[in-house]
Amino acid sequence: MMAVGVSFGFARYGYGLFLPQLRAEFDLSVTAVGLIGAATYAGYLLALILVGALAARVGSRALITTGGLSAATGMTLVALAPGPALLATGLVLAGTSPGWIWAPYSDAAERMLPAGMRERVLARIPSGTAFGVAIAGPLALLTQGTTWRYAWLIFAAGGLAATLYNAWILPAGTSPRSPGTPAGHRLTFRWFARRSAAPLYLTAAAYGVVGSVYWLFAVESISSAGQSGAHTGALFWTLMGTAGTAAVVTGVVFDRLGLRRSHILIFTSMAIAVALLGLMPGAAVPVGLSALLYGPSFMAGSALLAVWSYYVFPDRPTTGFSATVFCLGIGTLVGPATAGAAADQFGLSATFLMTATVAILTNLLRPRSDDREQTTAP
Repeated sequence: MMAVGVSFGFARYGYGLFLPQLRAEFDLSVTAVGLIGAATYAGYLLALILVGALAARVGSRALITTGGLSAATGMTLVALAPGPALLATGLVLAGTSPGWIWAPYSDAAERMLPAGMRERVLARIPSGTAFGVAIAGPLALLTQGTTWRYAWLIFAAGGLAATLYNAWILPAGTSPRSPGTPAGHRLTFRWFARRSAAPLYLTAAAYGVVGSVYWLFAVESISSAGQSGAHTGALFWTLMGTAGTAAVVTGVVFDRLGLRRSHILIFTSMAIAVALLGLMPGAAVPVGLSALLYGPSFMAGSALLAVWSYYVFPDRPTTGFSATVFCLGIGTLVGPATAGAAADQFGLSATFLMTATVAILTNLLRPRSDDREQTTAP
C-alpha cells in the first residue's frame, strides 16, 4: 500500500494539489498547465504498455522498483527545479510511476499469497492512495507559498523508502507459467478481447472519466461557488483521503456482497458524490458529504478493477490488469478534455451532473455473476 500511496497520492495527484504554488513560482499559463498534465498522463499510458510487454520477462519486483525510482527521482527534480523545463520533466517522470507499479502487484500476489488471501490483498492495495492523499493534504497546509519544495522532498524520501522496502520483500524473477498457458505462447488480440473482458474494460474507462473529472474540477467548482480560501483544496483533499482509508475493508465487503452488488454500491456512491457538487457546490454540508462519499468509493473502485481483472485473466494477471488500467488511462485522457469543453459551453454544474450520469450508467456494465472466471482461453 505504501508504494501505491506514494505513486498515486504523491507523484500523480500532487501536481493538482500544489498547482497554485507551481503556477505562482514558475509563471505557468493555463495552456502550459494543460500540456504538462497531458504529458503526465501520456507517460502513465506508456508505462502501462511497457508493463504489459515486460511483465512475463522481468517479473513484478523489477517493474515495481522501476516505478518507485521514477517517483522518487521525478519528485526530487520537481523539488529542485529552477525553471519550467525541469519541473515538467520531473512531473512527467513521477507521473509514470503509477503505470509501473499498480498492475505488477497482481503477479506478486499470485506468487506470495495462498489462493484464499489474494483477492483481499489485491482489494486492499489500492487503498494506499487514500493514505497518500490524506498525508499530502496536511503537508500542503503546512508548506504554503515558497515552502512547497519541502513537501516534494518529503514525498521523494517516502518514494525512496517504499521502493527499498518493496525491492527487499518482493520475490525476484517471473511468475511460474500457468498450466493453461503453453510454453512459447504468444498473446494475440483475441487473448485480450475475450468476451468476459468487455464489461471490465468499459467499466475501467468510465471509472477513469468520472475520477479524472472529479479530481480536476472539484476544487474549482467549490471555489467558484463561494467556498474559496487559501486552504480550500488542501482541506478538501485531506477529507477525501481520510474518508478513503475506509477502503482497507474493501476485501471484506467484496466477500460479503460479491462483485456485482459491490459494483452497484461503488458507482452509485460515486454518482451521488459527483452530483452533489453539481447541485450544491456552494453549501458546506453537501460538499463535505461529497468528499466523504467519493473518497472510499473511488478507492474501492480501484480495488474492484484489480479483483475483477484477476478473475478474468487468471493465466497472466499483470498483463491482463495492464490492459484494464490502460482503458482506465484512456478514460482519464478523455474525461478532462470533454469536461473542459462541456464546462465552457454549459457550466461546471451541468458538467458534474453529466459526469454523475456516466457513473450511474456504468452500473449496466457490472460483472455478469459473482462466480470467478476460470477460463484462460478467449
